[in-house]
This record gives sequence, C-alpha cells and structure tokens, in this order.
Amino acid sequence: MRRVIAIALAGASLGGCSSVSWDMFKSAPPTVQVRLESNPPGADATTSLGAGCKTPCSVSVPAPEAPFTVAFALPRYQPTSVPVNVIKNPGDFTTPASVTTDPNPVFAELQPAGPPKPVKKKPHRPKKPKPAATAPAAAPADAAAPAGGTPFPDPNAGKR
Repeated sequence: MRRVIAIALAGASLGGCSSVSWDMFKSAPPTVQVRLESNPPGADATTSLGAGCKTPCSVSVPAPEAPFTVAFALPRYQPTSVPVNVIKNPGDFTTPASVTTDPNPVFAELQPAGPPKPVKKKPHRPKKPKPAATAPAAAPADAAAPAGGTPFPDPNAGKR
C-alpha cells in the first residue's frame, strides 16, 4: 500500500511541474538608457520607438535591432530629428553582451522659427481711364497721293 501512495504523490508532484512557465528562466530583453538634450531645453523629445519626455531627460527603450530617430519639437522653433545608431557588443566569457547608442546623449540645436511674414497688401487704387486716342482725321484722297500719280507703284504693272 505504501508503494501506491508513493506513486500517487510522485504523479501529483510531476503534474504540478507541467504548469510551471519556463519563461521565468529567460532574461528580460535588454534595455538601453538614452539621454536626450536640446538647446533650448524644454523641447518635447520623442523616439521612433515610442518613448518620449521633455528635455533634458533620459528614456529607457528596449534594445532595438536597427537605428532609430529622435524628434525634437518646441513652440516657436523649427522641429528637427536626430538619427541614432545602435551598437551591439556580443560579449565573451568574461564580459556580458551590451547594447549602446551613438550618439549618447542625443543633442539637438533647435533653430528659431522666423516670424510669420506679413502679407503685403497693395492699396486698391482704381485704374485711371486712359484718355481716348484721337484718330487722325481722314485725309482727302488726292492729298495722300504724290503729285505724280498713285501712292504706291504696282509691281505687277506691265506684266499683264
């Protein structure tokens, strides 16, 4: 009878092992701490990975597989973005693997937005009516003709 009880207890304890999640033994995905700064400070900085804050600040982002960008925006300044490269060091037996970013800190120099250009409106001036051009008085037919005959010689005269 002892044997039956021992087998039952062993079976129950092994049944509990099947519900254990093996994910607890996996390490959490590495994160990267990125420092964000701007001149002037107080800009809204947002990474293309989703994290963001007001400069100067630091954000923790999951270690990306590819480069990402940081967009900086501040009222009355032109928005700008800065590309960030990801550098992975695989590590070896003596050092752990690491992920860093270049540049770190990520810095943006924000340029002031120019003042809005005023719209120059020309004052509306009604156009002055042009004086009516007087047509020259029609000259009498014999006044336009030279004294010797027709005003223009006929080039085909005599060829007919």
